[in-house]
Amino acid sequence: MKKLLLSTAVVAFTVTSAFAQTTEFYVVRDATTKKCTIVDKKPTTTTTTVVDNGTFKTRTEAETGMKTIKVCSEN
Repeated sequence: MKKLLLSTAVVAFTVTSAFAQTTEFYVVRDATTKKCTIVDKKPTTTTTTVVDNGTFKTRTEAETGMKTIKVCSEN
């Protein structure tokens, strides 16, 4: 019984860690408003697009990156 609980805990930890590491943040630009925002899911609509080099591993990196992306800093 202890082995089952231990193995279940290890599997749950491994799966959780894998999902946590695959989260990406995207700097996207709305074609209508011409404003940039940060989202945690890749856009699937045609009104927003990921801007140049706009994929980051953390939200902090995305916020810093958005300040250096030319089309985002022009507004």
